[in-house]
Amino acid sequence: MKKLLILVLLLQLFWCCRSKKKADLLFFNGKIYTVDKNFSIAESFAVNGGRVVGIGSSKNLLNEFDSKEKIDLQGKPVYPGFIDAHCHFFQYATDLEKANLFGTKSFEEVLNKVAEFSVASHAVSGNGNYNWILGRGWDQNDWDVKEFPSKEKLDSMFPYTPVYLVRVDGHAVLCNGEALRQSHVSASTKINGGEVGIKNGILTGILVDNAVDLVRNNIPPFTKEIIADCLLRAQANCFALGLTTVDDAGLGKDSIEVMMAMQKSGQLKMRIYAMASMTEENKKYFFDHGPIKTDRMNVRSFKMYADGALGSRGACLLQPYSDQLNHTGFLLHDENYFEEAASEMGSHGFQLCTHAIGDSANRLILELYTKYLKGKNDKRWRIEHAQVVNKNDFKLFGENDIIPSVQPTHATSDMYWAEKRLGNERVKTAYAYNDLLKNSNGTIAFGTDFPVENINPMYTFYAAVARKDLNGFPETGFQPENKISRQDALRAMTRWAAYSNFEENEKGSLENGMFADFIILDKDIMQADEKEIPNVKVMATYVNGEKVFEGIK
Repeated sequence: MKKLLILVLLLQLFWCCRSKKKADLLFFNGKIYTVDKNFSIAESFAVNGGRVVGIGSSKNLLNEFDSKEKIDLQGKPVYPGFIDAHCHFFQYATDLEKANLFGTKSFEEVLNKVAEFSVASHAVSGNGNYNWILGRGWDQNDWDVKEFPSKEKLDSMFPYTPVYLVRVDGHAVLCNGEALRQSHVSASTKINGGEVGIKNGILTGILVDNAVDLVRNNIPPFTKEIIADCLLRAQANCFALGLTTVDDAGLGKDSIEVMMAMQKSGQLKMRIYAMASMTEENKKYFFDHGPIKTDRMNVRSFKMYADGALGSRGACLLQPYSDQLNHTGFLLHDENYFEEAASEMGSHGFQLCTHAIGDSANRLILELYTKYLKGKNDKRWRIEHAQVVNKNDFKLFGENDIIPSVQPTHATSDMYWAEKRLGNERVKTAYAYNDLLKNSNGTIAFGTDFPVENINPMYTFYAAVARKDLNGFPETGFQPENKISRQDALRAMTRWAAYSNFEENEKGSLENGMFADFIILDKDIMQADEKEIPNVKVMATYVNGEKVFEGIK
């Protein structure tokens, strides 16, 4: 009888073990923000084959799964991997090889950094070959003298070496005389949708919007080896901050192919939603070949620019700038260009994502979208930035299912001078993220626009919920009526961002069948004191169930 009892117990144990589901990883004893439709919170989840295969209580999942590895989260919070819904990943990567001018407080500091960079990078070689000096990040709005600089000092420092320094927003550059000479830019050069800076009949070196291309197109490209190294460095920086998908807003076919090749080889693990730039080459290729979709690359949208940036006064406004009364900015193309682009996107089934900053540009694009979307639809056309919107135009977002794709840190970067540009009435409908959310059928996507802003998604979350800078200014928040709730801010960086990419069935939440893209933080951003949010650290980042970053424990 005793032997029979032992045999029964052994058989029960055997069948119990055999019936358990297999998993590669089992996380338990945590606080899992699933960001499902009910915003459920779980204790445990299982991963197998790069996807979530179970989620619930620790007790149930430990009984249900036989896992190769079990990780005790010790109460730490877990979130779906953050999605940056608007950035310039490829540009950020290659900017790592340029002079870093972000945060400079004067033009003198810019010159000093450029001089240091020229020595460190051997921009002027000993054999008489003069390489270009490239830099990015200056912003005259951060200086005591808040005016565009001019090229005279650069000319004296680098008389024979071309210098090309990009403003923080990417919509203006300062070039020295040699760069202008090699690019055949003169005081008589004219261009539509752009501006060549001239003072007293002499070039200042400033180029705005479309004029930037006059010089940019002559800069020698980086080698494939440098680009690959830059992309891997950029990826490491993103993973360390919890980004698992980036929406790269405006890429050429060649750049997309470089990243796809690196993804295929296993080097580039970042998931990328690529918006193809609105060029004839891109249109011909993607219209002929159709969208591209792999687990890590998605190309089904085109990026179009309506106007420039507010900081460089290229944003197109309905009424003149409050600090430049004879100037309204400008559109970068004529209206036929925008009409043709919308028609082509509609007929070929591609999503249209349009950069629009000023209220005039936003109105033009909203009305154009309305014409082609014709009310309720599932095309998910996006307006990137939607920065200054006339109060009469907000309703067009919801009426036509247009998604506002915004960058909360733009508000806290621009708040010091935005009212000077716009006046005290017009600024009330600028950076109006809560108004946009309420008028867009409850969907908004958050990004950073990096390298224009810092890549850290904690800053995005903080700017959205607090509307303050990193010093806690202003005390009540900039236009506090447009603060976003913490739940909605998290949705905008995960679930809603995935929806804006047509990817809500594979990422953006932690549910059965979804990609196992997730992050573990040292503090719970949903509960932490507001002032602690910017300093919350990523303990680990996983993509497809693979740990791609581990921080200091």
